[in-house]
Amino acid sequence: MICDSDNTDRETESETEVKAEARSVDPRLLKIMVCPLTRGALVYDRAAQELISHKAGLAYPVRDGIPILIIDEARVIDSDKL
Repeated sequence: MICDSDNTDRETESETEVKAEARSVDPRLLKIMVCPLTRGALVYDRAAQELISHKAGLAYPVRDGIPILIIDEARVIDSDKL
């Protein structure tokens, strides 16, 4: 069987796009989610895969596209970055 390297590269790019979509949070969900501590707005940081609560100074992780809104799982944000 002969393998076409260009075809393999395309499959890899497609797989990467699918994985990126799977990691992103549904925009409709972002509109209704709030910080469990303050009930304030959350901002999605796609690069860090976190939901940021500026009011609480916390960053909640997003794992495989699933927001983990558990206060004990959140990371404290440096006050310089707020």
